[in-house]
Amino acid sequence: MIPEFMEASKYLKVTALAGGVGGAKLLVGLDKVLQPGHLSAVVNTGDDFSHFGLHISPDLDSVCYALAGLADSVHGWGRKDESWQVLEEIRRFGAPDWFALGDRDLAWHLERQRLLSEGKTLTEVTAHFCEVFGIQSRVLPMCDEPAPTLIKTKEGEWLAFQDYFVRLKCQPEIADIALLGNREIAASDLVIEAMLEADLIVLAPSNPWVSIDPILALRGVRNSLQGKPVVAVSPIIQGSALKGPAAKMFADLGIHPSSEAVRQHYEELLDGFIFDDLDLPDAENWQSSAIINQSFQTIMKNDEDKIALAEAVISLGARILQGR
Repeated sequence: MIPEFMEASKYLKVTALAGGVGGAKLLVGLDKVLQPGHLSAVVNTGDDFSHFGLHISPDLDSVCYALAGLADSVHGWGRKDESWQVLEEIRRFGAPDWFALGDRDLAWHLERQRLLSEGKTLTEVTAHFCEVFGIQSRVLPMCDEPAPTLIKTKEGEWLAFQDYFVRLKCQPEIADIALLGNREIAASDLVIEAMLEADLIVLAPSNPWVSIDPILALRGVRNSLQGKPVVAVSPIIQGSALKGPAAKMFADLGIHPSSEAVRQHYEELLDGFIFDDLDLPDAENWQSSAIINQSFQTIMKNDEDKIALAEAVISLGARILQGR
C-alpha cells in the first residue's frame, strides 16, 4: 500500500470485537495506529462473574489495563507492579483463593462494585475508568446485563466459565457451550452505534468460541455487520493458541484446531482473514475466492509487533474498502 493511502487509512473508524490477552494486544496496536477516538472496542462480558460479592469483568479489565499501559506482561493478566497482601490474608482464612485478585486489581473491582451499586451501568462504569486512566479509545462492554457463558462437560455437568477456565484449569472435556446463559439478550445501544458508524469491523485474535461468539450472539450485532467490511485475525498458530483454551475447545468439539478452522468458523461474515506466516503451507489449499487471505507475523511480543499487526489489519481493511 502506498504511504499516502496508508496514512489516510489511519483515519478510518474501526470497531473491534475482542476478549482476553490476544485481543487486548491487538487493540493496543490499533489504538496507537489510528487517530485518537477512532477505535471502539466491543469487549466480551460472558466471562463476568461475582467473587466475594464483587463484579469481576476479566476481559474488560485485560483490555483496559492494556490500553492504559497497566497490564502485567509477565502473567498476561492483571496489573503490573502488583502486590498480593489481601490474597495472602484470604488464604489464612482458608477462603476461596482460586481466582487470584491482586491488591491494585481489587481496588478496581471495589470501585466498580460501588458504582454499580449506585445504579450506574457497566458501560458507564467502564467509560469512567477509561477517563480516569487516560484511555482515548472507546471501550464498550458488549451489554449491560448478565450474559454468562456456560460450559457443558462430557460428564454432563454445566460449569460457569471461570470455574472451567481458572478453577479447573480447562481440564474438563467440553461437550457444549451455551452463550448468554441460553437467553436472548440485546447488545447495548452504544455497541450497535459503534458498529453502524464503523468503516471497518475487526475480529481480534481472541477465542472464537467464548470471546467473539458471545458478542456475535447478541441481538442486533449480526444485522449491524451487514454491508461492513470484516477482517479477522486467527488466534491459532500451527494448531495451538498462544494463550487460553481455544485450540483445546476446537479439539473437544471434534474440529481440528487450525487457522483454517478459525476462518471457516467466521466464513459467512468475513471479507478478509489474517493468519500467521507459520501457517502459510496450509493456506495454499484454501479455495475461497470471496475472502482475501493474508499471512503475517501475528505473534505480538512487544509494542512494535502490536503496531505492525494493527497496520496489516488496517491495510487489508482499506484494500477491501477500496475495492468496493
